[in-house]
Amino acid sequence: MDVVSLQGLPTEFKVALLDKLGYTLDSDRVHVLHKDTRERVQDPYAKLEIRVDHMMVLPGSAILIDDNEFSLISYLEDKGDIL
Repeated sequence: MDVVSLQGLPTEFKVALLDKLGYTLDSDRVHVLHKDTRERVQDPYAKLEIRVDHMMVLPGSAILIDDNEFSLISYLEDKGDIL
């Protein structure tokens, strides 16, 4: 399984990826929303609102987390070493 960084990719690519995963962007074009509820998506570990410029989608998952060490380590502890 290849790991691909989202950093440096155009926002249009990230928006298309979010659409495929069932998410969209807020009118501010920064925060990620659930398509069905239109509520901002929150990192389940750090409790931060997910921003399109600071998000991670991990292999084998459609879960979005904030791009920070705490969230990544917490996810790996939860799900096991997927990388």
